[in-house]
Amino acid sequence: MDFASPGPVPAPVTTIAWRLAHIIVSCLGYRVGWHFGGQDVDSRTFAYAGTAEEALQQLDEMYGKWNAGVRELSDADLENPPTAGPERYPMEGIVLHVNRELIHHGAEISLLRDLYRRQDGAVTRRD
Repeated sequence: MDFASPGPVPAPVTTIAWRLAHIIVSCLGYRVGWHFGGQDVDSRTFAYAGTAEEALQQLDEMYGKWNAGVRELSDADLENPPTAGPERYPMEGIVLHVNRELIHHGAEISLLRDLYRRQDGAVTRRD
């Protein structure tokens, strides 16, 4: 996954593949490893998908692990910071943040899909 700091100027249009990788690794993967006993994920060595099908499989797998972990949290777990990982906010805030990130980046993916489908008039408008 390409990443530079500071970012290039002008910034390129971020691809669907990059956004999926960001969700899989940064939004979900790190936290599954930190908070739910999953394998630690490193963005530099992660085996990024080579195809859309593989990326969707990775997304389903990582989201399944995240969802299962969140469902196991007790009220006390949610009210307190996690005992592992670098995040020191109550877990309820982390869950909210991750879900907000999934909505945000998922919406960006949907927008890009619509734009790609409609480029050059390839898809007509549906009424």
